[in-house]
Amino acid sequence: MEISESSARVHRRERTRLPAAQRRRQILDVTTRLIGERGFWALSMQDVADACGLTVPGLLHHVGSKDGLLLAVLDHRDEEDFKSLARELGVDLDDWKGPWPGRVSLPEACDALVRRNATQPEIVRLFSVLQAESLAPDHPAYAYLADRQRGALTGFAALARGRTPDPLSLARQVMAMMDGLQIQWLRDPETTDLVAEWRAAARKLFAGLRPGAGDS
Repeated sequence: MEISESSARVHRRERTRLPAAQRRRQILDVTTRLIGERGFWALSMQDVADACGLTVPGLLHHVGSKDGLLLAVLDHRDEEDFKSLARELGVDLDDWKGPWPGRVSLPEACDALVRRNATQPEIVRLFSVLQAESLAPDHPAYAYLADRQRGALTGFAALARGRTPDPLSLARQVMAMMDGLQIQWLRDPETTDLVAEWRAAARKLFAGLRPGAGDS
């Protein structure tokens, strides 16, 4: 009987009280890592709860549902990257959310984005896995990532407007090149320099651009 009680104490989950904001950040960070490792469909709420020292009901108290947790992760990551890029490019957040072409060039914005991504493989892996999974219309991130893609293409095209005959086509090529290089980098980070490979590709992609704001 003593052995059984001792075993129960060893296996009892140790819970640490955290402020709500800190707990939510912990949950989002843990979920980001787990989705990057195994995808959304294989994500277990029990695994997230265990990693955070919570029960599943306790986890659901913070996120509502598994789908809600996924969308919270995506919102959080996009907001963090958005703020980081704005700082890197010297653009005020309020201006950045409005009509920002004329302040930053497409090559400059893309270079900053790739440099940012090169420092966070776990986040790039998260989005790469979800991009593939969410091609299925019943995926909870289907609409979110479709809107995100449209927004990125619109933004890239706006930065290229007036500098190339078909800004949207160039935007699609830019996105395809970024995504492809990131997949190769994630698969073989030891021999793939993401920033160097992007800059080599960018010289070709942007060779025909007429000069504009932000060019050095």
